[in-house]
Amino acid sequence: QLQLLESGGGLVHPGGSLTLSCSASGFTLGRYDIGWFRQAPGKEREAISCISGRGLIVNYAKSAKGRFTISRDNAKGAAFLQMNSLKPEDTAVYYCAADLFCATTGMENWGKGTLVTVSA
Repeated sequence: QLQLLESGGGLVHPGGSLTLSCSASGFTLGRYDIGWFRQAPGKEREAISCISGRGLIVNYAKSAKGRFTISRDNAKGAAFLQMNSLKPEDTAVYYCAADLFCATTGMENWGKGTLVTVSA
């Protein structure tokens, strides 16, 4: 059974950094693209970044470009989202998703999310 588990969320001050992890089990991670998404209170889910199975292709939303870095370690069955220069508007539940191809919506497999709160 394919499972994804996010971790690394928490409370951080504006300007701070966090690294989120997405641990995969029940499948071979390298066969799947991994996407990071977020959903802020009262807002729709937003695609943040995505990385191809071998890590050769990455893309970022405008809101993440220059501040966030996506990466993966297939040998360890994990993907990561390094977030720097965090802003209060980055506060959201962050999710990772896995599918054969990156997509801004409709990826097949999802974790349950980890909460990131950016506040002074």
